[in-house]
Amino acid sequence: MTNPSSLIARLGNVMQIAFVPADFDAALRHWTETMGVGPFFRFDHVTLLNTRHDGEPVEIDFSIAISYWGDLQVELVQQHNDAPSIYKRWRDEGRDGLHHVCVVVDDLAHARAVCAAAGARVAQEADVAGGGAVIYVDTGAGPGSLIEIIQLPQSALDGFAWMREQCRQWDGSDPVRKLG
Repeated sequence: MTNPSSLIARLGNVMQIAFVPADFDAALRHWTETMGVGPFFRFDHVTLLNTRHDGEPVEIDFSIAISYWGDLQVELVQQHNDAPSIYKRWRDEGRDGLHHVCVVVDDLAHARAVCAAAGARVAQEADVAGGGAVIYVDTGAGPGSLIEIIQLPQSALDGFAWMREQCRQWDGSDPVRKLG
């Protein structure tokens, strides 16, 4: 029997669902107007450090929009350049729908070891500006196969808490707000 503490699902709760839509603006309208989720906080041209895709250094130019549906973070990702990435691969394959889920951890080295023991492959990784790091692990074929595992500084966690509270109080006005 597998040691329960060595299971990927035991690393933490899914705190985010993420999409890489073909039409970013249409996706924002869908989430805010149809689903009633908002406001979205847009971060243009996100800076990650030491980014590697399939083990090779890469510079990915991308933007994100983040909101909350209750306690669940919803992220939309838009890549602006042709650099190889998990996002570009998704779009090149003509895929739509859920791209990945995210789990926040306190110990990324432990999470990396758990994923490796489970046979999951690190598809992309980077250091987060201000401290922390992120890995995207591919667990194999099928839905739910790409998982973002991130270790963040307290300032980023505080920022997420602020965004979540703004979403709880949202009155439908100003549905997309630029923060970066």
